[in-house]
Amino acid sequence: MTTVNNQATQPSGWRAAVGRVTGLVPGIALSLVVALISMGAQSLEEHVFSHPYLEALVIAILLGMAIRTAWAPSALWRTGIAFSAKQLLEVAVTLLGVSISFAAIAASGPLLLGTIVATVALMIAVSYGISRMLGLPTRLSILVACGNSVCGNSAIAAVAPVIGASGDDIASSISFTAILGVVMVLGLPLLIPLLALTQNQYGILAGLTVYAVPQVLAATVPAGLLATQIGTLVKLMRVLTLGPIVVAFSLFGRKLRENAEGAVKTHRFGPLQIVPWFIIGFLLLAALRSFDLVSPVLVAPMLKAASILTIISMAALGLGVDVRVIRKVGGRVTAAVTLSLLLLLVISIAISHQFP
Repeated sequence: MTTVNNQATQPSGWRAAVGRVTGLVPGIALSLVVALISMGAQSLEEHVFSHPYLEALVIAILLGMAIRTAWAPSALWRTGIAFSAKQLLEVAVTLLGVSISFAAIAASGPLLLGTIVATVALMIAVSYGISRMLGLPTRLSILVACGNSVCGNSAIAAVAPVIGASGDDIASSISFTAILGVVMVLGLPLLIPLLALTQNQYGILAGLTVYAVPQVLAATVPAGLLATQIGTLVKLMRVLTLGPIVVAFSLFGRKLRENAEGAVKTHRFGPLQIVPWFIIGFLLLAALRSFDLVSPVLVAPMLKAASILTIISMAALGLGVDVRVIRKVGGRVTAAVTLSLLLLLVISIAISHQFP
C-alpha cells in the first residue's frame, strides 16, 4: 500500500518536465535583467560619447560579478543562472555558424592548421613541465596542462576518467578556470590597440588562448565580425585536437588508471565529449550556408539573436563567479595555471603576428 502511495505522489513525465522548466525561470530572468541593463548602458554610452567604451558584454560580466560578490544566489536562482551561462551560450555559438563558410576554412590554409596543432602539443608539454616543477602530482599536472592547452573544463572533464583522476584533482584543476576565463574575456580586447592587431590577428590570438568556444565569441564580438569568424574557426580546430589527446591518454595511461585511488567514476567516454553538440550545430549551419541553403534574409536576425544570447550568458557567467574563490585555490595550482596561460599568451601573440 505504501508503494502505491509513493508512486502516486511521483510527478508524471510532463509534470516533471514543466517543473524543470519552471525551475529555470528565476535564474534566466535575473540574467536577462542584468543583460538588459548592460545593453541600456551601452546605448547610453553611444548616445553620450558616440562610441561605447565598455561593450554590453563587458558590462554584463562586471555587473554580474558585482552582484555575486554582494549576494550568494540560493538554489532557486542557481539552476537558471547555470543554464543561461552554458546552454544559452552554446545556442549562440551554434547560430554563429551561419556567418561562416567552408571557403573561409580552406582559405586559412594548412600552415595555420599545423600551427594550431603544434601550439597545442607544445603547450601540453610545457604546462605539464611547469606543474611538475612546482611539485604538483602527475594526474593533476596532466589536467592542468590539457585544460590550459585545449579548452578548459571540457578538456579536464574528458581527460580525467582516462587517467584515473580523483575528485580532488578535478576540483583543483578547474577551480581557477572560471576566474581566468573571465579575465581573458575582459582583458584580451585591450591588446588590440596596444599591439596594433588586425581583426584577423586578434581572431587567431583569441582562438589560441581563450579556454572555451563560447568565451571566444564573447572576447571577439567587440572586435568585429571577422575577428569572431577567425577566432571561432581557430578555436574549433583547437578543440578538435581533444579527440586524439584523449585517445592517446586512454592508450598510454593504463598504469595511471590502475594505480588510481579515489578516481571519479564517470560514464563511458563518448563522441560528444570530443565534439560537443553545439560545435556540430555550428559546423552544420556553416555547411548549409556554404551551399547557399540558408537564406541571406535569415543571417542578420540569427546573428542578432546570437549577440543577445551572448550578453545574457555573460551576465549569468558573472553571476556565477565568486572572486573569493581565489582564496580557496592552492598556491601551486594557481601558479601553474597562471604561468601556463601567460606563456600561451606570449606564444600566441608571436604566432598571430605571422598572419597579417
